[in-house]
Amino acid sequence: MSISPARFFAVLAKEFIQMRRDHVTFAMMIGLPIMQLLLFGFIINSDARHLPTLIEMNDHGPLVRAVVSGMEISDYFDIQGTVSGVDAGESALRDGTAAFVVVFPRNFERDILRGLRPTLLVTADASDPSAVGGAVGALSGIVSVAMDQTFGGPLGQLAPSPPPFEVAVHKLHNPEGRTSTNIVPGLLAIILSMTMVMMTAVAIVKETERGTMEMLIATPVRPLEVMLGKIVPYVFVGYVQTAVFLLAGLTVFAVPFEGSWWAFFLGFNLYIVVNLALGFLISAAARSQMQAMQLSMFTILPSVLLSGFLFPFAAMPGWAQIIGNGVPATHFLRVVRTVMLKGGEVGDIAGDLWALVAILLVISSVAMLRYRQTLD
Repeated sequence: MSISPARFFAVLAKEFIQMRRDHVTFAMMIGLPIMQLLLFGFIINSDARHLPTLIEMNDHGPLVRAVVSGMEISDYFDIQGTVSGVDAGESALRDGTAAFVVVFPRNFERDILRGLRPTLLVTADASDPSAVGGAVGALSGIVSVAMDQTFGGPLGQLAPSPPPFEVAVHKLHNPEGRTSTNIVPGLLAIILSMTMVMMTAVAIVKETERGTMEMLIATPVRPLEVMLGKIVPYVFVGYVQTAVFLLAGLTVFAVPFEGSWWAFFLGFNLYIVVNLALGFLISAAARSQMQAMQLSMFTILPSVLLSGFLFPFAAMPGWAQIIGNGVPATHFLRVVRTVMLKGGEVGDIAGDLWALVAILLVISSVAMLRYRQTLD
C-alpha cells in the first residue's frame, strides 16, 4: 500500500491548522514547558535563606553585638527584632512571625572568657525540618567568626582554643523531624485543590456541552445563583474527602492535631469555596471538558511548587514568594500546619484567612463577569 505525499501533507496541514485554532491547547503546549522550566529551575531549593529570626539579648557585650551583626549579614537569618520571655518567643513561632528565636544567656561573653562553656539556646520552628538545618549549622560558624573579631589583637590570647560554647537547639512542633508530619497536612491542600477545581470546571462545562445550560439561561436565574447552585454540592464532597484524609493522617501516619478544630473548620471551608470558585471561572473560559481539564491541571503546578508544600517557602526567590502569596494553597497550607502542628487558634491564622477571603472576592468577581459575558 503506497502513501500519497499529497494526501499526507494535506492531513498534516489540517492538524496544524486545528492546533493553531485551539488556543488553549496551543498555549498549554508552549506555555506549560516554559512554566515548568522556570519554576523547577528557580524554586527547587531545600536550603532556606532569610528566615525570620527574633533575638533575646540577656547580654549586651561586644561579642553578642558582633554575633547579631554577623547574623544580619548572613543570608540565613532575617532579624525581625528582639523578644523578651519564653512565651513571647513561642507565640511568634506559632503564628509564623519567626522561624527562630535565639537566646543569649546572661554573662554569655564573660562565661566564655572564663571557660565555663555557656549555652546558646536556639528555639526553632521544626514543622518544616528541611528549613532549619542549614541555619542552625551556620549559627555556630557566625559565633566563631564573631569571637575572632572580638578577641583579635591583644585580646586574642584570652579566647579559649576548644569550642567555648554550646548550641542547644530546641525544636518545636516536630521535634523528631519526621517528614510525614510536615508533608501529610500539606497534601490536604493539594488534593482538595486538584479535585475541587477540576470537578467543578468539568461538571459545568458538561452542562454547556449537553445544552442544559441554555435552559438555565432562559430562566430568570441570576449568575450568582447559578454559581452557588453548582458549587454547593461539591462543598459536601470536600467534607467527605477531608474527613477521610484526617482519619488516615491521624491514625495511619500519627500526625498530631494540636490546635483548634474551629480554626481548622473556618480555614477549610474558605479554601474549599475558593477552589470551587476557581473551577467556576475555568468553566466560563473553557469550551470543552478537555479544555476544562487542561486549564485545571495548569493551576495545579503553582499550587505544588509555589505554596511551600515540597520546598520551604523561605527558600524561594522574592518574585516567587510574591506570586506564591496569590496562590490559595499557600495560605491554606499555613493554616493547616499552624493548627495541626503548632496548636494554632483563629488569631494565629487571621492573616491567612483574610488573604483567602481577598482571593475569593477576586476570583468570584471575575467568574461572574466572565459568566455574564458568556450569557451575552
